[in-house]
Amino acid sequence: MSPADLALCGYAEKLTLTPSKMRESDVVTMRTAGFSDVAIHDAVQVIGYFNYINRIADAIHVDLEPEMTPYPEAGA
Repeated sequence: MSPADLALCGYAEKLTLTPSKMRESDVVTMRTAGFSDVAIHDAVQVIGYFNYINRIADAIHVDLEPEMTPYPEAGA
């Protein structure tokens, strides 16, 4: 993966797993990797949307598409 792709993946992972730990330094890392402020804003919007919709789907147990492997049940 390119350095920009790695930076974006790291940003997405951190925003998804530990959003309260996001700092200005995370934005600086994205800028250093070549992302404009508009591109960073777009990434935040897309990452946030997918996190939101996945949580909704998980909460109401939306059926997966046939080719997707389900997560194992908790405690199974």
